[in-house]
Amino acid sequence: MQEQYRTIARAGEHETEVNRSRFICSLAPAATEREAQEFVAAVRARYPTAGHHCFAYVIGADASVQRASDDGEPGGTAGVPMLQMLLRRETRFVVAVVTRYFGGVKLGAGGLIRAYGGAVGEALDAVGTRTRQRLRLATVTVDHQRAGKLENDLRSTGRTVREVRYAAVVTIEIALPDAEVAAFGAWLADTTAGTAVLELGAEAYGDA
Repeated sequence: MQEQYRTIARAGEHETEVNRSRFICSLAPAATEREAQEFVAAVRARYPTAGHHCFAYVIGADASVQRASDDGEPGGTAGVPMLQMLLRRETRFVVAVVTRYFGGVKLGAGGLIRAYGGAVGEALDAVGTRTRQRLRLATVTVDHQRAGKLENDLRSTGRTVREVRYAAVVTIEIALPDAEVAAFGAWLADTTAGTAVLELGAEAYGDA
């Protein structure tokens, strides 16, 4: 797994105008290729009278899935520059659709490349991005006497506490940067006088 990746902070839309043509860039997070394709279809339905709905998406923390479409524009003038912008900004799990309403002035190949790539870049600036960090999920089991102080200590040191469950013992689910697991285990043993049990789980991504 990648140590971290960047994705958009939220879904959003941004419009630019180039020589009277309107370029509306719609961005959305997409966990799978199917989600990306569904978003493209939704944008088409939202703007049914537009001349083109060009798109690009990058799925996977390692950018394993990359797709782009010119949707009737001259080959390589729309989808590819859109995809290149997503990759240049190192964004993942994101889909971009640029809807064009023709304004009567032909832009030429170079103009189209700049317009489509630029529309995605401006939209990314408008919605913002966030970094996702590879984390190790873990469970800490501790007695009731130490649970309250341990939870407070975890939160005060910036640990991600996902859930706390009270039963015969207290179970605290946390997420740690993978590189910090060994040091955390030593800290936990010291803090709880060796009474807490740490169980490591799967890997996942969380906000850095």
